[in-house]
Amino acid sequence: MAGHSKWANIQHRKGRQDEKRQKIWTRVVREIMVAARTGGGDPSANPRLRLAIEKAKASNMPIDTVKRNIDKATGNLEGVSYEEIRYEGYGIGGAAIMVDTMTDNKVRTVAEVRHAFSKHGGNMGAEGSVAFQFKHCGQMIFAPGTDEDALIEAALEAGAADIITSDDGAIEVLTAPLDFEAVRAGLEALGFQPAIAEVTMRADNAIEMSELDAAKMQKLLDVLEDLDDVQNVFHNAVL
Repeated sequence: MAGHSKWANIQHRKGRQDEKRQKIWTRVVREIMVAARTGGGDPSANPRLRLAIEKAKASNMPIDTVKRNIDKATGNLEGVSYEEIRYEGYGIGGAAIMVDTMTDNKVRTVAEVRHAFSKHGGNMGAEGSVAFQFKHCGQMIFAPGTDEDALIEAALEAGAADIITSDDGAIEVLTAPLDFEAVRAGLEALGFQPAIAEVTMRADNAIEMSELDAAKMQKLLDVLEDLDDVQNVFHNAVL
């Protein structure tokens, strides 16, 4: 299945993540705490916690810090309780945006998100206003030049739901959320290392933008991502 050209977009996103590494630990800690609180502190029985711990390891977080926050979330230590809230809205040119937050102060968070939208050319929508345009799935993206035939064969054998080849040669492997870990492990065992591997909200359709609108949209996304309570920002703009 063919898809839009996206490798430059992926590289840009990774570059932005690298610039914001100082915030990664804060977000990972919150994800660990919410995952442990909702699914228990045993990683072997909690897929979401396993993924959060992998993110912690990838960001070089000490294992003692990981354990301490699991203990906080499961009641073994006193800690802050975070609530997950998703906000939806529209960006430049009607592009769909979803903002996932974890917060200990809902009033503060909604005010900051609404302000970011309104100040930078977007507007918040009601719950469900754009969510139907996204699919919850596992996503692995492989760089252009990857052996497409071999990857497709391996991905299907491992249980992937779909494989999409972009115009620029990047290959996207999609899975059901619960199949993500098994499919990734199967592909990595065969030497296929994804540039990005995550359980995410993937837009069904992409919106192409002019250079000017893309710059405005990127500014809005940057402001949203820089908010302290924001964990993830999903959108359907091609930047």
